[in-house]
Amino acid sequence: MENKNQKMENNPRMSKWLFILSGQSNMAGRGGVHHRHWNAVVPQECQPCSSILRFSAVSSWEEACDPLHFDIDVTKTCGVGPGMPFATALLPRLPPGSTIGLVPCAVGGTAIREWERGSKLYNDMVRRAKEVTGDGEIKAVLWYQGESDTTSDQSARSYRHNLERFIGDVRDDLQLPSLPFIQVALASGDKKHIEQVREAQLELDLPNVVCVDAKGLPLNEDHLHLNTEAQVKLGNMLAEAYIKHFLLPDA
Repeated sequence: MENKNQKMENNPRMSKWLFILSGQSNMAGRGGVHHRHWNAVVPQECQPCSSILRFSAVSSWEEACDPLHFDIDVTKTCGVGPGMPFATALLPRLPPGSTIGLVPCAVGGTAIREWERGSKLYNDMVRRAKEVTGDGEIKAVLWYQGESDTTSDQSARSYRHNLERFIGDVRDDLQLPSLPFIQVALASGDKKHIEQVREAQLELDLPNVVCVDAKGLPLNEDHLHLNTEAQVKLGNMLAEAYIKHFLLPDA
């Protein structure tokens, strides 16, 4: 792997379109995971491609393949997530010879308070983002989180404020005041408070922040995590949102 990574780093084509993947388990990917085991089924939309790379936990670039978060979300079983279908759908819309660099940062079961500035999750994400800035341009943060904040009224009520602060802090710390965020409105969560969190996500009104709605996408038997089919659909939705809102016609 070391020789492969060294070859990639020396490749003159490696000016990357960089995307940060962050949030909790549905961003880390649980598609195809049943009873803590991944079935290793990889859809066509998630097949590896030499022009789609991932930034590993040991800070090296390698050809991306699911599970993208296997060495990031290490206490849980990872499967198919939205990152690979997102990159697969976006790549043909980029200039010839472009490379997409995915930077996995999501960790399952995490509430938004655990992503506050100064926390380990936040610091690790910002550190990884800064480590890749010399390899290309960070084009967007893809953010899917909030299920853990549907479990109490207090968490749900404060979600919008916490999300706004999180976005502002990330932009400040990366010195990218207009950094695009594409966030996902929840498909699942505690029924008592899920609509309160979804309302905060859908109605968030900040520059260069858009939302795609995962409601109605099919879930695993746990009724919490998107299944493989849903993750492919979500990846395409995220790509469509990026193309529509942030990809310049002459890119």
